[in-house]
Amino acid sequence: MEDRATIQAHLDDLTKPPGSLGHLEELALRLGILLGDPPPRLFPRCVVVMAGDHGVTHRGVSAYPSQVTRQMCRNMATGGAAINALAGGVDARVVVVDIGVDADRPLGAGILHRRVRRGTRDLSTQPALTREEVHRCLQVGGQVLGEVQPQPAVLVLGEMGIGNTTSASALAAALLRIPAAELVGPGTGISPDAISHKVQVVEAGLTRLRQRTSGLHGAGVALAALEEVGGLEIAGLIGVALEARRRHIPVILDGFISTVAGLVATHLDPDLAPWLFASHRSAEPGHDRVLEALTMRPLLDLGLRLGEGTGGALALPILDAAGAILREMATFSQAGVSGPGGDETIP
Repeated sequence: MEDRATIQAHLDDLTKPPGSLGHLEELALRLGILLGDPPPRLFPRCVVVMAGDHGVTHRGVSAYPSQVTRQMCRNMATGGAAINALAGGVDARVVVVDIGVDADRPLGAGILHRRVRRGTRDLSTQPALTREEVHRCLQVGGQVLGEVQPQPAVLVLGEMGIGNTTSASALAAALLRIPAAELVGPGTGISPDAISHKVQVVEAGLTRLRQRTSGLHGAGVALAALEEVGGLEIAGLIGVALEARRRHIPVILDGFISTVAGLVATHLDPDLAPWLFASHRSAEPGHDRVLEALTMRPLLDLGLRLGEGTGGALALPILDAAGAILREMATFSQAGVSGPGGDETIP
């Protein structure tokens, strides 16, 4: 990694008052540290959408039935989803991965078939995954990134899975050690009564998990949480993020579920944290708590709560623009512009 003080001095010597580009300068500094000064353009761009179903869906925690997961995967594969429209506008490729859709056969062309199992078990009554299934999901995530050619310069983590805000809420509550009621939200748009029921469902899984993880910390808690209340697609995204760090690829987190994947991933590999960027603030109430735990400042606040990587795709040009500050702006001496204090730096 590059020296922070040297890059900060470069930023402050550019033809602008120091700090006048606000958060963009913080992003430029981070990119310079990670990728070098000046950082390269962030192309090619890729949105990885991991898809999986959740056994807890039959508990009435979502406004939509589980078959919507496979239907939306096919919609993405044919270019008809929101993520296709938004990714196309920023020249990003969309890769859809079936890591755990509840279907009796592969979903068809345009979807990577990497299914570990057909959906998770019901987290409210039993562990959602086995330890072996968790590790297989992590492995699949890393392998998928290795298969994407050409290798992307930046990644967006997206997901598709009816019921996955329930799993994400449980994971966040476990790692942040806070009550489920402070995190659980409407997800796909359920009623206040249904939200109360969803809290009870999450707490049922957490009660079992807390008994198991008493005295555990860090990676031990993270792995146990993935087993007890995790999601196949969430574990797959964690595998993608861990492999991205090994390949020195910046990762843009999307909304609540994607950010929870980032939270769990940093428990497994603390060195991943500098490589993660928060794209937006979701309308899901738990998202702010997870962003705060990761000390992340989101780039956008548009009231999004769709997932799929949509907010991440919108953030791609902003992150690339931050790098352009270091790549393309002139210094005071290069431009012949007077610096602070009024002294012209060259004749």
